[in-house]
Amino acid sequence: MPPHHHLKSPARTVSRRAFLRRAGVLSLLGVAPAISTPAIAGIRVFQRDIALDHTHTLEKVQLVYALNDDYLPPALQRLNVFLRDHYSGAVGTMDPALYDQLNQIRTLLSVKDSFEVISGYRDPKTNERLRKTRGGGVAKRSLHMEGKAIDVRLPGVPLAELRDAAISLKAGGVGYYPKDQFIHVDTGRVRTW
Repeated sequence: MPPHHHLKSPARTVSRRAFLRRAGVLSLLGVAPAISTPAIAGIRVFQRDIALDHTHTLEKVQLVYALNDDYLPPALQRLNVFLRDHYSGAVGTMDPALYDQLNQIRTLLSVKDSFEVISGYRDPKTNERLRKTRGGGVAKRSLHMEGKAIDVRLPGVPLAELRDAAISLKAGGVGYYPKDQFIHVDTGRVRTW
């Protein structure tokens, strides 16, 4: 036998991360990879999911957006389109850390219901128009324009409880709008209003 018979061929070696990424993409596409139990023995997969209902477009989405430490690009792209500016149709690039915050909030509250989305990405022109017509309720340098903010509510969860769960994460800004029945969550500096 050759001296290196026990070494695996580099072409056949697949990293755990690459394996999980491929499996995640295939599952998003609805393709179940044929994997034997020994091939996945010892690999723990931690998936993060999100469920959203848009109050303006009436669209719904529920998907896995990350496996372990890896965000899934097809899922992120789908979420970018879902959270587009509902006034102009402009699609921005949303910060995936927002999805982590929402995922953690649902976990803290022990719920699996969908968040109702009031606003995700906001085109700068839309932001300026709303700023001038909404009586000061829209910030001039809103993080919505950078894809770093989302306005949501969670049916069945009191708004103050939702706010408190978001604040407890200390992961960004949290705004409380009881009159309009939503909270604002962003990935900016930690602050509340």
